[in-house]
Amino acid sequence: MGSNRRMGDGRNQRRRKSRTIMAANWAPDSWTNAEARQLPRYPDQNALDAATKTLAAYPPLVFAGEARSLTAELAEVAAGRGFLLQGGDCAESFAEHSANNIRDTFRVILQMAVVLTWASKLPVVKLGRMAGQFAKPRSADTEVVGGVELPSYRGDNVNDIAFTPEARIPDPQRMLRSYAQSAATLNLLRAFAQGGYANLHQVHRWTHDFMGRSPWAQKYSEMADRIGEALDFMAACGIDPASVPQLAQTSFYTSHEALLLPYEQALTRQDSLTGDWYDTSAHFLWIGDRTRFEGSSHVEFLRGIGNPIGVKCGPSLEPEALLRMLDTLNPGRVPGRMTLITRYGHDKIEAHLPKLVRAVTREGHPVVWSCDPMHGNTIKAATGYKTRPFERILAEVRGFFAVHRAEGTHAGGIHAEMTGQNVTECTGGAIDVTEQSLADRYHTHCDPRLNAGQSLELAFLLAEMLNEEMAERRKDAA
Repeated sequence: MGSNRRMGDGRNQRRRKSRTIMAANWAPDSWTNAEARQLPRYPDQNALDAATKTLAAYPPLVFAGEARSLTAELAEVAAGRGFLLQGGDCAESFAEHSANNIRDTFRVILQMAVVLTWASKLPVVKLGRMAGQFAKPRSADTEVVGGVELPSYRGDNVNDIAFTPEARIPDPQRMLRSYAQSAATLNLLRAFAQGGYANLHQVHRWTHDFMGRSPWAQKYSEMADRIGEALDFMAACGIDPASVPQLAQTSFYTSHEALLLPYEQALTRQDSLTGDWYDTSAHFLWIGDRTRFEGSSHVEFLRGIGNPIGVKCGPSLEPEALLRMLDTLNPGRVPGRMTLITRYGHDKIEAHLPKLVRAVTREGHPVVWSCDPMHGNTIKAATGYKTRPFERILAEVRGFFAVHRAEGTHAGGIHAEMTGQNVTECTGGAIDVTEQSLADRYHTHCDPRLNAGQSLELAFLLAEMLNEEMAERRKDAA
């Protein structure tokens, strides 16, 4: 027993040492000395200080131990022994916050995860873009409508989407409302994940009624029947939810872009067990394509927190810049800490991604490679709506898997903007959404999302690609 304690103490010392090196010359507010982009200009500094002081006294939304558990699960993905499923709203809103919307997105993520697990026989890490995905980067500080120029909408935790001068003024009190909504969302998500809703015996009940006419819903029903038969066999052998809790519950984590740094700093806490700093606004935070430049305040902030983090990688990112970024964000090369989320567009991924994969592999950085097939495939329809054609989304995913097969690396994840609602925002899919039907149920506050049917379809197509990857691995190992 004493030997085990000494071994544990040694591991803790090494962990503390690596985190101390990582966070050298860092404090939760050191980002204020770096170059900040995409942050709102609050007109009243005293009001901002009062709001962040209030937030700093609030309880954490997530806990350091949960973030460490996610890092451990992502380390398995980085090693090729799992798959990351990250999905949820483009931008959460105050207006659409409801128990039904949270449940419906959660159940689609469960459906996608069970499809991927059943097909690939790999554990799936479930990570929602939920309970904090409010702030949005913008291509310009202002927008013009009908000859009127106003500040851009930057998400409900900054200002209001209504196009009026009053609504577009950044209001720090919105951060407090974001915290409250995130806390309520997390409370419900934890109840769903741990309270029986995620029980595999409920697999049939996760299907939305409106998906009945989709051929993929029928395929899902057939798979659910097979899962039910397997569970019945296991129960006959004495293996049931009472004896194996994993059959009745699941781990579900939350994530968002760490964009609004005053909010993130206010929710950063020092862990009492390790002394490390964690951003307790979410389990996983990421840096966007517009804020990952060298000398960025966002990079400075994220380098010091213990959470697993992601970096969006677009066409402008060169291999040497990425390697410098990895050395800054993960100098201890901790497996599971870094997820690289590629976002190129269906016609660019196979030309740009290989050089990044080769550089990272050459330098031995342990990373999860995840594909964001949404942001590089946004177009404007003839009807004036911003949309994303499903065939382009699928083409980028196929390109992502093709590159990793060619390079001998693991295509480890998907990052999708999706919802459990029956929206018409992305064209295509088996239940064909046309440009003319976009107006039927176009509800997004920012970018177009896959609906529940398109998300399930994507999961089945992903499962086929994962099967091909697993088959290649088995062949190579033979």
